[in-house]
Amino acid sequence: MEDNISENHKSGFVNIIGLPNVGKSSLLNALLGDKMVIVSHKPQTTRHRIFGIMNTDDYQVVFSDTPGIIREESYKMQKAMNDAAFSVFEDSDILLVVVDLSNPEFPQEVIDNKLQNIQIPVILVLNKVDLVSEDVYQEQIVEYKKLHDWTQIVGTSALNQSGIDTLKELIVNNLELGPAYYPKDQLSNRPERFFISELIRENIFTLYHQEIPYSTEVAVTDFKESEKHGKPFVHIYATIFCMRRSQKGILLGKNGSAIKQLGIDSRQAIEDYLGNKIYLELHVKIKEKWRDNDSLLKSFGYLQ
Repeated sequence: MEDNISENHKSGFVNIIGLPNVGKSSLLNALLGDKMVIVSHKPQTTRHRIFGIMNTDDYQVVFSDTPGIIREESYKMQKAMNDAAFSVFEDSDILLVVVDLSNPEFPQEVIDNKLQNIQIPVILVLNKVDLVSEDVYQEQIVEYKKLHDWTQIVGTSALNQSGIDTLKELIVNNLELGPAYYPKDQLSNRPERFFISELIRENIFTLYHQEIPYSTEVAVTDFKESEKHGKPFVHIYATIFCMRRSQKGILLGKNGSAIKQLGIDSRQAIEDYLGNKIYLELHVKIKEKWRDNDSLLKSFGYLQ
């Protein structure tokens, strides 16, 4: 906690929960005004609980993006993802329940997991409001009011920023007085290496199809800062883990063409993130059944 925080300073932990692909990560990026977490049109893109911190002189909001709720867990990694999602009930000051209005399936699991007895503000966020008519929007509000006594229901479009300022104001108004839990210049609880591995994984989701994005994990194995032509320069070495030899072949592509494109796209994304030039070297390694391997899941940050 910083010494110069005023006695009127507000703070709190605002946790986001919902089904896969409802736009939780896009919503967090829109609230923060910056790209903090990776997004794609494919479900289960977010695998970890990620903090994003919004700071002003008057308040600090610690947002937590969580993996989408997986209804049928097939392996230990998915169980760990669900554990991360449902952990929001333990440490929330405000809870955001996000629903995709264009596919308004409600996460009944949220109701079943303590929501009825929760004592904090719970805001229902009807995201992708731009994809439905006003009549459908109003009809959905009526239906959702039957499920819970929400603190507020807010319509948003993370894509075009609609409703984001309203949601942000509502969150700040529901904060309690409190300290700054993190330094005011800190944007996340995750290190640079984590975000670099996530940017590479985002490009895997973009460039590859079928099972490849879901069968891979990325680990930054070395990160060396230096200078080149008098400017900051970073050498980054990363390993992409997959489960089968056939997947490795797809990742590499004919004559290495696919991994080369992945390197080009990832290097650009990482340079934009770091603000300086980098050298990126990617390797592919086979680890059978890594999604059920406790040791590997721990090293990847899924298990404590």
